[in-house]
Amino acid sequence: MSKNLEGQQVLILPEGSSRILGRDAQRTNIAVAYAVANAIRTTLGPRGMDKMLVSDIGDIVITNDGATILEEMNVEHPAAKIMVEIAKTQDKEVGDGTTTAVMISGNLLKKAGDLLDQNIHASTIIKGYTLASAKAVESLEEISSRVSPKDIELLEKIASIAMGSKSVGSGSSKDFLAKLVVKAVTQVAEQKDGKYLVDHDLIKIEKKAGGDIQDTTLIHGVLVDKEIVHPQMPKTISAPKIVLVDAALEIEKTEIDAKIEITSPEQMQAFLGQEEKMLKDMVEKIAKTGANVLFCQKGIDEVAQHYLAKKGISAVRRVKKSDMEKLARATGASIATSLDDLDEKQVGKAGKVEEKKISGEAMVFVEGCEHATSVTIFVRASTEHVVSEGERAIKDAIGAVSSALEDGRVVTGGGSAEIELSKRLYEYATQIGGREQLAITAFAEALEIVPRTLAESAGMDAIDAIVSLRSKHKEKSGTNMGIDVYTAKIEDMQKLGVLEPAKVKKQAIQSAYEAAKMLLRIDDMISSRGKPMPRGGPGGDMGGMGGGDY
Repeated sequence: MSKNLEGQQVLILPEGSSRILGRDAQRTNIAVAYAVANAIRTTLGPRGMDKMLVSDIGDIVITNDGATILEEMNVEHPAAKIMVEIAKTQDKEVGDGTTTAVMISGNLLKKAGDLLDQNIHASTIIKGYTLASAKAVESLEEISSRVSPKDIELLEKIASIAMGSKSVGSGSSKDFLAKLVVKAVTQVAEQKDGKYLVDHDLIKIEKKAGGDIQDTTLIHGVLVDKEIVHPQMPKTISAPKIVLVDAALEIEKTEIDAKIEITSPEQMQAFLGQEEKMLKDMVEKIAKTGANVLFCQKGIDEVAQHYLAKKGISAVRRVKKSDMEKLARATGASIATSLDDLDEKQVGKAGKVEEKKISGEAMVFVEGCEHATSVTIFVRASTEHVVSEGERAIKDAIGAVSSALEDGRVVTGGGSAEIELSKRLYEYATQIGGREQLAITAFAEALEIVPRTLAESAGMDAIDAIVSLRSKHKEKSGTNMGIDVYTAKIEDMQKLGVLEPAKVKKQAIQSAYEAAKMLLRIDDMISSRGKPMPRGGPGGDMGGMGGGDY
């Protein structure tokens, strides 16, 4: 890149740098973002298709989870990376609606591209989009209805709809998993200042291939993926008394090099005897508390294991810190950082501690915790790929149910909310006037991508479906009309129980608008990496997405 100044060439960037200016930069970004949105569009809804992603080392992921697809796709173009960021934010904030957010953003940019071609300035489009986004969020509040932790049936429907697009979330499996998820979320939900908060870390998800998805269980307690350390220790303990220790039951090595001179067999015997006594004393301190189950975050010496077994104490070693914290919350035990501090007050309780063999691997189940504020969902399914998709479905459902509880509001699904918002934005555009109204209308059209995609995946004519939905929503009683993908008809979503958290929709609209605004403001792309700027275009290579792996 160089500039001519009074006949003299001035170099600004190193040789091999590339630069895309003005309208070309906008066209490139829009094309790439729209290509990303199109790549995951077909995964939307219960009739959505799956994607098979193969990494450069041959690992296979089969899913229709938007966030997973974008993460595994290994995109290179900067605009594509921004689209991946939308999915990540949506996933972190609300746990569901990633595909919707990316689709709306891609379509906002495509519509903006059409307006740019009509010589409408990017600033005018951004201003219109800002007004439309605020109006959409405000309207979302108006069309939503209340939900509380007592509305178990309603929450189960929300969980069921969130899992609907996953291959495991079909038929009776979907309803069965929805019940588990609602039980788990309501168990850990805490009320603060009249609002509910759900800490997802308190819901542990363990998965194991083998069995059927219907074998998935909710444990009112914690599942620790470790085994009881000694064969002589009891494998099933009823009404256990549990201690949690964050200290090693081993003789610590000295930090500085120490030399011990032993000149006779007696001295050797005394030295070994001293070590054994120290370990025996450690076990005695644990036994004094009356505990019969020990979870240790660090190592347990073989001699200590022997003495623990003689005392009838079952022990598990090298337990993860996160599992120790969950055990503390579930059993009421407090984690001791030193054996000297141990007393009866730090002992926790549970209904049962049992080691079970699952698919040939030993796991320790801590179940029946009375006031468990930490639970575990143990996911089972026939193969590794199915169990992973089951885990993703459950995570989406947990995100949806906790969003509904935290926000306390739900809207109807099936594209009905988007069409209603779109209708209100068309009306709002006429009130605004000026060039901004064209951008508000474009925003309204972009929202229609959700019902349009659902109609396509159900085998309906997308244009007929949108026209029909628009006319139904003009009627006062038509606010809840949406696409029933199972019957390929337009139905009342409220009557069908197709409900989604308002928070998921709100986050999707806001994330989509923010990303579109960010990309529209770019009019100069400079790459200083010594290689050409990756270009993407309609039917192009999507700016180096996936490097040919997918």
